[in-house]
Amino acid sequence: MKKIAVLLTCFNRKEKTISSLYSLYNAYATVSKSIELDVFLTDDGSTDGTSEAVKEKFPKTTILKGNGNLYWNGGMRHTWTAALDKGYDYFLLLNDDTTLYDNALKKLLEAQVYCVDKYGQQGIYIGSTQDPNTKKFTYGGSLLTHKFKFSYHALPPNGTYQKCDLGNANIMFVPKEVVTQIGILSDGYRHGIGDTDYTLKAVKKNIPCLVLPDYLGHCENEHKEVYEGFSEKTLIERWKYLNHPLGLAFKSTVLFMWRHFPTRVPFVVIAGIYKVFFPGLYIKSLRNNR
Repeated sequence: MKKIAVLLTCFNRKEKTISSLYSLYNAYATVSKSIELDVFLTDDGSTDGTSEAVKEKFPKTTILKGNGNLYWNGGMRHTWTAALDKGYDYFLLLNDDTTLYDNALKKLLEAQVYCVDKYGQQGIYIGSTQDPNTKKFTYGGSLLTHKFKFSYHALPPNGTYQKCDLGNANIMFVPKEVVTQIGILSDGYRHGIGDTDYTLKAVKKNIPCLVLPDYLGHCENEHKEVYEGFSEKTLIERWKYLNHPLGLAFKSTVLFMWRHFPTRVPFVVIAGIYKVFFPGLYIKSLRNNR
């Protein structure tokens, strides 16, 4: 019987985390006769009782404690490391604000069969999410259109499997064979970027990254406009926001570019300095180029 390790990290989103886990077990019910499933969750310092609620409702969950400064990428690395050498065949990266549809695990396992049949090897499988109210695409996979400009376009589900370059780990299914080749999420990123870095690592190794034909869950896009109120901040506030993992994550962005698009690094560094000292002009130029 194949074994899946489900990997999550959380911070003060008790209701959403519990809801996500309920949806996971509803999806598991459709494949439980052929699959074993265990859940690993890093709680990075929640003060809202998340760990206690998870332990009460899902007592078999392995709950790990963070240091309060892991953020998403650090938390997921912490979780994945704990599950890595325990004999799992697959790893499911799941955001704690994502609600799976009942057929999600069944469809991810079908993607594995499709990929091996189509490409002769295992791959990474991306489940797209949609807004629960508008039903519009929120997270999933994207295709690079220009490496130097780092431009790309999203690939909403269209009824067929689609190859992607950049994948979000709201729902990301990774066989152990892929982990053997490229490891887990890369170190060096604090909050975001680690998931798109991971699929790019796979693409460089000619490992297929596939967006599934249909939506596998829903998740609201709660990311606010990153430059909202930026020009009204003081110089020191802008500098802090530039470097904060929940702000513009400058260090992580430069590291990402260095690893995958090194010719862009000088421009990214210059742009980072420019936007701090001349925020109004920078934001105006962004709007003019849209």
